[in-house]
Amino acid sequence: MTSANELARLERVELRTVWADEAQDFTPWLAQPENLAVLSETLGMELETEGQEERVGPFRADILCRDTLDDSWVLIENQLEPTDHNHLGQLLTYAAGLQTVTIIWVARTFTEEHRAALDWLNEITDEKFRFFGLETELWRIGNSPAAPKFNIVAKPNEWTRSIGQATKSGSVNQTAASEQHQRFWGQLNDHLQEQNSPVQLNLQTRHYRQGRNYIRTNCREPGFILEGVRLGKSNIHIKMTIRGNSHSDTLAWLRQQDIQDDLPEALSWQQAAQTSKIILRNDGTDPTDESDWPNQVEWMADGLERFARVFPPLIREFDADE
Repeated sequence: MTSANELARLERVELRTVWADEAQDFTPWLAQPENLAVLSETLGMELETEGQEERVGPFRADILCRDTLDDSWVLIENQLEPTDHNHLGQLLTYAAGLQTVTIIWVARTFTEEHRAALDWLNEITDEKFRFFGLETELWRIGNSPAAPKFNIVAKPNEWTRSIGQATKSGSVNQTAASEQHQRFWGQLNDHLQEQNSPVQLNLQTRHYRQGRNYIRTNCREPGFILEGVRLGKSNIHIKMTIRGNSHSDTLAWLRQQDIQDDLPEALSWQQAAQTSKIILRNDGTDPTDESDWPNQVEWMADGLERFARVFPPLIREFDADE
C-alpha cells in the first residue's frame, strides 16, 4: 500500500517542449489514431482522420476527419499559442466551404473574446453547424512521459445534455432512429445465420447496443474492417476500411486486380491520410422504409459476402508479396 508520503505531484509541461512546431509536430501527432482517440473521448465522438492540410477555399485545414457515428465532416484547426483573429476567420471560411460540418478549434488558451465568438456562432447557426473550443494541456508525474489533456471551453448549447443522455448508466437514450437501426441489424443478422453465411455481425459491440447507423462484421483481420452502413434517407452501403502504414499501396494494388466477375458494380476507392476505403453504394434507397427492408437486407448480405470472399485473400496475397 502506498503511503501519503510517497504520493507524487502533477507537473504541468510547456507545450513547446514536446511539440516545437505547430505544423511539423503537433498536427501530425494529433492526426494519429491513438492520439485523435483522446480528443474523440473528450467530445463523445468517434473521429477518423481523412487528411491533413486539406484545401478549403483559400486556406488549408489542419486536419479533416469524419465522425464515424454519423459519417459527418469534422474539421480541426489547432494552435500551440493563444487563439487569434486569423484562425477565427479561417474557421468561418471552412464552415462556409464545407456547408455541413463540425468545427473544432484546439489552442493553448482561449481569449474571452474568441470563446464568446464560438458561443455566439453556436447560438445563431442551425444544428448542421457545431463549433467547439478546446484548450490543450500537458501533464506529467515525476519523470513520467507527458500526457495530453483537452478541456472543452466552448460547445453547442445542447451538447452536454445530449451526451449526458447518451451515456447515462453506460447506455444510450434510445431514439426512434437508433431503435430502427437495431431492428434492421437484427433482421440482417437473422438472414445471415439462416443462410449459414461465413459473414456474421458483431452484436456484442457498443455500436450495436447504442443503435448506431453502422455495424462491423467478424471479417476483421489485421489491416482491414468490413462494415455495413445506413445513412439517413439517402443510401445503404458496404465499406471496407484498410489500415496500416501500407494502406495506400494496398488500395492501389487492389485496384489493379481483376474482380469484375465478383464485383461488377462501380466501387468508390477513397484514400486518406491514415486509412483507405472501398465502398459499394446502393443509392436511392431509403433505410427508413421498413417495407423495403427485405430487399435491403438481401442486398447488404450479398454485398458483405462478396467483399469478404474477394478482398481478404487479395490483401493477404499483397502482404505476402511485400
